[in-house]
Amino acid sequence: MGQQEKVATSLAGAVSEGISASLAPVDAELARRYPGDPGTRQPVHTVYVPGDVFAAGTIRSWGDQALAALDEHAPDAASLAAVLGLSDALAEPVYRRVRAKLEREPIEDLRIDFEDGYSGQGEDADAARAAHLVTEAYAQGTAAPYMGIRMKCMEAPVRDRGIRTLDIFLTGLMEHGGLPGGLVLTLPKVTYAEQVTAMVRLLEEFEKARGLDAGRIGFEIQIETSQSILAADGTAAVARMIDAAEGRATGLHYGTFDYSACLGVSAAYQASDHPAADHAKAVMQVAAAGTGVRVSDGSTNVLPVGPTEQVHDAWRLHYGLTRRALARAYYQGWDMHPGHLPTRYAAVFAFYREGFEQAAARLAAYANHAGGDVMDEPATAKALSSYLLRGIDCGALDTAEVADLTGLTRAGLDSFAAPRRGDLTATAQ
Repeated sequence: MGQQEKVATSLAGAVSEGISASLAPVDAELARRYPGDPGTRQPVHTVYVPGDVFAAGTIRSWGDQALAALDEHAPDAASLAAVLGLSDALAEPVYRRVRAKLEREPIEDLRIDFEDGYSGQGEDADAARAAHLVTEAYAQGTAAPYMGIRMKCMEAPVRDRGIRTLDIFLTGLMEHGGLPGGLVLTLPKVTYAEQVTAMVRLLEEFEKARGLDAGRIGFEIQIETSQSILAADGTAAVARMIDAAEGRATGLHYGTFDYSACLGVSAAYQASDHPAADHAKAVMQVAAAGTGVRVSDGSTNVLPVGPTEQVHDAWRLHYGLTRRALARAYYQGWDMHPGHLPTRYAAVFAFYREGFEQAAARLAAYANHAGGDVMDEPATAKALSSYLLRGIDCGALDTAEVADLTGLTRAGLDSFAAPRRGDLTATAQ
């Protein structure tokens, strides 16, 4: 290889060095505030179960009830496809995977609720019992991939109660063997960033008291008030909340009904596709982009119960809302009833399977520098690989079929999905 030809320049090297030195604080700030997606699995939903109702058999019971709903109201692929409008090509693989999911892993993320959904009288005992049951579930292999509690909020009337419940729950986990890897905590009704700061201080004190690594415990911020979106000075309060979490925030969860009621939306129109909901989630999405904090959509309170026609109507509504959310990059939502699980997974699986071949072909062409009818950029390759990884993680896609069409291992997909900041030219492995 010949000697590289010299080219003329006009600027001295000191110019570049000076600019780099002046931007060093910005580089550090970018790395701190926008580390990118953590690259871990994001559950497709969160299920809330009241703390006085949660039991050792809750997860399996939800799966069995969802399977029973399918048996009664859509006993085969053709009948579910007719209800939801699935294509002939998707009907059988989606239905088969939905049933397999409900048998194997009916709930991906479970939150034991000590807030709105809780009506028990012995909260101390219920919190301690929850810790014991969560520990047992992980030990026995019956846990959901992610589990934790939703405590009461940091507002004055319930603050002490929320802190005590969290302390009892976390202490119980520690006493029974330690914090599980899938632990998730939810702080509801956050209005001011100072409430997030208070949660951070609380967790810091617990970590010190129990000898845990600093920053070990993270939490989700639930967005249920208008003030959490738009602060009194007109700025986006949710962005301040992410910063106030000091790296501990793992998610922003939209609370459909509290937020809608806060804005005065009448009960009949409170839904996750209301314009007010779209605005809130758009602000959440922009505030969270690049921070590693993930956004979750809300729920529907229309339950699939009653006669078959009524169940089908509720299924169509839930399926449509879930597909709508996925298209808007809200990859997680809430499910309030076992009957929502069939349509949650049907929507998620259809979303990934119908776009699978095209996404795989585009990523393979990019990885092999083969070109094609779409000119993709590194950022698009990142989106394509993330799409395929999400499909694998939830069970919509198999690792082998993705590898067959892309030529990439899981490590190869990961390298495209989570490149270093400023290095979006990751190569295939």
